[in-house]
Amino acid sequence: MKFFNTTVAALMLSTGLSGAAQAESLSGDLKIFSDMSNPAPRAVMEGMVERFGALHPDLNIELTVIDREAYKTQIRNFLTANAPDVANWYAANRMRPYVDAGLFEDISDVWETPELADLGSTKGAMTLDGKQWGVPYTYYQWGVYYRKDIYEELGLSEPANFDEMKSNCQAILDSGRKCYTIGTKFLWTAGGWFDYLNMRTNGYDYHAKLTAGEIPWTDAGVAATFANWRELIDMGGFIDNHTAYSWQEAMPFMVNGEAASYLMGNFAVAPLREAGLDDSKLDFYQFPSINAEVELAEDAPTDTFHIPAKAENKEAAKAFLKFVVSAENQTLINNGENLGQLPVNAQSSVDDDKFLKEGFAMLSSNSPGGVAQFFDRDAPAEMAKVAMEGFQEFMVKPDNLDKILARLDRAAQRIYK
Repeated sequence: MKFFNTTVAALMLSTGLSGAAQAESLSGDLKIFSDMSNPAPRAVMEGMVERFGALHPDLNIELTVIDREAYKTQIRNFLTANAPDVANWYAANRMRPYVDAGLFEDISDVWETPELADLGSTKGAMTLDGKQWGVPYTYYQWGVYYRKDIYEELGLSEPANFDEMKSNCQAILDSGRKCYTIGTKFLWTAGGWFDYLNMRTNGYDYHAKLTAGEIPWTDAGVAATFANWRELIDMGGFIDNHTAYSWQEAMPFMVNGEAASYLMGNFAVAPLREAGLDDSKLDFYQFPSINAEVELAEDAPTDTFHIPAKAENKEAAKAFLKFVVSAENQTLINNGENLGQLPVNAQSSVDDDKFLKEGFAMLSSNSPGGVAQFFDRDAPAEMAKVAMEGFQEFMVKPDNLDKILARLDRAAQRIYK
C-alpha cells in the first residue's frame, strides 16, 4: 500500500506536523504490521502512515493490518520468519518474550534523541535489562472515580493518604452505602486493586520485581500489601457478592448510589455518563499515598511500536517511531474523534474533557514513581491467572491468605523457571 498525498504534505508543513522526520531523506520500502483492526484505531493507523508518507515521497510504505486476536498468535512467527520494519505490541513484561528471544531491536539510541525527551513517564515501561525496546503511542489512566454529590452530602474531600481514604470509607459505610463497587467475576479488576495497594505500599520497582519473578510471594512486603487491603475488606468497604459481577455489571451500584466509588480505567467514564452520571455527580482522584517514602506510580496500560531485530529498513523505522511520538501526532491520534485516550508526549494537548485532562496531568507531571501496565500485562499470562484467582479468593476469604501466598509462590517458582 503506497501512501502519498501532496495535499496532506502541504497541510503538515503548514501545521508543524512534520517534526524532525522531515529533515531525513528516506527511501526504499517500509513494512508496517499493525493490530489496530477496529474501525477507529485502523483509521488512526492509516492516517499516521499517510501523513508520514507525505513527508517522504521516496519511501514506499506497506501497511498490513491484522485482526487483533489473530495478531497475538502470529507475532512470533512473523518476527522470526518474515519480519516487518515496524510492529505494534505492548509495553513492559508483554514485550519480554520477544526481547529475550532477540526478536525486538534495542532502540536505546532513539530514546537519547530530542524527539523522545518528553516521554519520561513511560520510559520505565519500555525498559528491560537497562535498554529501551520500543516507543509508546497511547495510554489511559486508572484511578478512583467517585460520586461527587455523595462526597459533598457527607462533607468528604478527596483523600490525600490512606488514613483519609479509610476515614472517608467509614463515613460512607455509616451512611448506609458501600465504599467501592467492583466486579471480580473475570478476575482482572481485583488485579487493579493489588497493583495500587502494592505500588503504594512498596513502590514501583518492588512491584516490577514481583511481577518479574524476582521477589517471592512470601516476602514481608507482599504481606504488608495484603494487610492494607484487608483493612478495607474487614471494614466491609466492597459491595457484596462481587464475584457474581463483571466490571460492567458492577457499575449500577455506583450509578444508583449504593456505592460511592470505583477503582477503574478511564474507559468506564463513557458508560457511567451514559447511565446518568453527569460531571456534576462524577469526579476522579489519584489513588492516595500509603507509604510516604515511595513515589506515586500509576497503572496506565500502554500500546507500543517496535522495530523487529530482522527489519530491513531500520533507518526509516526509527524515523517513523520518532514521528509517532511527536507532540503534534500524539495530540491528533488521541483526540476524542480518534482513539479518545491520552497522549504520551507531555507537550501534547488533550480534548476538553475533565477526566482526560486530570489523567494527562497526573501521568505527565505528577507521576514520577513509574507507569505500570496492569497486573495481567506485567506478569506472565499463567502467573497472572493464578495470582488474580488468589486475589479474588482473598477478597472473599481473607483468612486464607497464608495458603494463597504459598500457592502463588509455588506457581512462581515453576512459571518463572
